[in-house]
Amino acid sequence: MPLIKVQTSLHPQTQGDVETLLLTLSRQLAAHLGKPESYVMTAFEAGIPMTFGGTIDPACYVEIKSVGTMGDRTRVMSEAFCNEIHQSLGVAKNRIYIEFNDAQGHMWGWNGSTFG
Repeated sequence: MPLIKVQTSLHPQTQGDVETLLLTLSRQLAAHLGKPESYVMTAFEAGIPMTFGGTIDPACYVEIKSVGTMGDRTRVMSEAFCNEIHQSLGVAKNRIYIEFNDAQGHMWGWNGSTFG
């Protein structure tokens, strides 16, 4: 049910670098939310045309979605994920937007059913 999707204007990294980043984000998201990693999905899209602050310098847009409430964890998660993306991709932390979205269980499908 948790999802973290990273979109970046940077061109694709090596497959190994992308896989390492996705596995790291998966572990971190599971830990932050206290949910089993077996339900976490990660996605990475590179080479997306984007601007931030009126420039085409490297930028990232990150979506984090989960069934339930993230509550006051978003500030800590923002810091952790901005740091990880900065270290892994080199994108300045002030050029990363993160959207947090709590989904209702009946609005999230899986395995032919929903979580609510």
